[in-house]
Amino acid sequence: MISYLKITNLALMHAVELEFESGFNVVTGETGAGKSVLLGALSILAGNRVPKSVVREGTTFCEVEAIVCLTARLEKRINAFLDANGLPPCDDGQLLLKRTINVEKSGRVFINGGLATLAQLNALGNEWIDFHGPGEPQKLFHEKYQLQLLDFFAGNTEILAKYRERYQEWHKALALVDEIKTQEKLSDDELVFAQNQLAAFDALDLSDEALAELENRYAQAAHAQDLTQLLSEAENLFGDEGLAGTLAKTMRISAEIASIVPAAGTLSERLSSLAIEIEDLRAEYEKLQSGASLDEEEIEILNGRMNAWLELRRKYGPTPEQVRNKRDALAERIARQSDIEGALERSREAAKKIEDELKTLAEQLHLSRSRAAKKLMGAAVANLKALGFKKADLDLELNATGTLTESGWTHCRFLFSANAGQRLLPLDEIASAGETARVMLALKAVFAEVDETPVLVFDEVDANVGGEIAVHVARKLAEIAGTHQVFCITHLAQVAAIGDHHFCVEKIQNKTSTAIKILSLGSGATTEREDELARMLGDRNSKAAREHAKELLKR
Repeated sequence: MISYLKITNLALMHAVELEFESGFNVVTGETGAGKSVLLGALSILAGNRVPKSVVREGTTFCEVEAIVCLTARLEKRINAFLDANGLPPCDDGQLLLKRTINVEKSGRVFINGGLATLAQLNALGNEWIDFHGPGEPQKLFHEKYQLQLLDFFAGNTEILAKYRERYQEWHKALALVDEIKTQEKLSDDELVFAQNQLAAFDALDLSDEALAELENRYAQAAHAQDLTQLLSEAENLFGDEGLAGTLAKTMRISAEIASIVPAAGTLSERLSSLAIEIEDLRAEYEKLQSGASLDEEEIEILNGRMNAWLELRRKYGPTPEQVRNKRDALAERIARQSDIEGALERSREAAKKIEDELKTLAEQLHLSRSRAAKKLMGAAVANLKALGFKKADLDLELNATGTLTESGWTHCRFLFSANAGQRLLPLDEIASAGETARVMLALKAVFAEVDETPVLVFDEVDANVGGEIAVHVARKLAEIAGTHQVFCITHLAQVAAIGDHHFCVEKIQNKTSTAIKILSLGSGATTEREDELARMLGDRNSKAAREHAKELLKR
């Protein structure tokens, strides 16, 4: 969960520091007050791209910092990611995030104090925070997204990853079959030309290590004269006329001093150690000098190899991997010339073998999805009833098409009916905005049971609902907050009243700025929270509104 958040110069916000607790956190405020500032700050820390216009007018940068407290299991997973990316690990279960957006130059990202990239921050954001806003219902209309939700609930991550890996291999195998089918047999002259090309590749060791050594030797040869002179000067400096001779005289003097002052014996020992180190250095430089000189024949061979490599890189590069790939493709084509029909048959067999594996995996995925769909729909329908749909029905239509796609061969479609006796139809054909929002919330409540993401942000998920339905929505959000830290931006007093913690966003008119504060329940007839709820109900000065606010808080 987020325990601490600091915002500086974001939109209308000058500066604020907030501390959060677990549970249900509601955020309210008048329209235009800047409730989206908090949402924007969290989005920035999640690694999402934002325009530089979010920087407060009259300033050059905005900055958002946070402390995210992790469970032991999530900390282990995040630390594995941080280690793989060379970033500092979490300390005592705390993830420290900081991001600066600058108007005049590139922004900065810090993770646990280490400089990071925006891509790394975004990948990390997928682990600790999830946003549910106005765009979610539109996503729910798409069958691809519906299938993603089902796979998440079914726990199909590993088998789906394996399937997609084999699916890519299958496409490569099919491409090879097509290539061989369209390939004509080379003439004798063309074959000789191709073999000469291959010989040019094989004349060089194309491994990364060998090419790096070639380039280093070539650079050394280009400066051979300068290097020889420098190494000769180094030898003189370390020799008997240089450091070695000076040190020998110093050691004799040191020994005589030690004979008079025994305590100075340690100084003599240190000089002896220094003498050994200097001798080692002299030997190393001497070794470099012996290998630095190249005769004319060696230089000619080195130049020839370097020119050959530069020519290959110019034609097929620029990277060694690209050159090696071209060499392997050429070798494969030459090898196929003697038996094109045989090569075609072998390639078809290889593609068919992968296809058979894919069909097995696709069937396993479909069976897993079918089992999960029944459980998911049962739980979602129960949630819909709790959200005010007394006679609603939700179903998940699954069909095995037999056609392999990137996600298997399952066709998935959510069907919904808001009232008894109505035919189940796709969501985008019948669901109103309010109905779709509640369907999404019903599904999210089910997913929360298996979702380990600690922070969930709901941006006006209660839009287009009111009255008793709003109370049902609030209770469902509070239920999700039992296992997650929930942030909900809302305009409904029924939702705000049930929150564990209430934050109010206010616009300071004379300064054109926004402030966020936590509202205390307090004691007596008038409290900050009652005041805000009464405002949301229509009039903070209305006795009826205040009584209604008190009643909502009592519930």
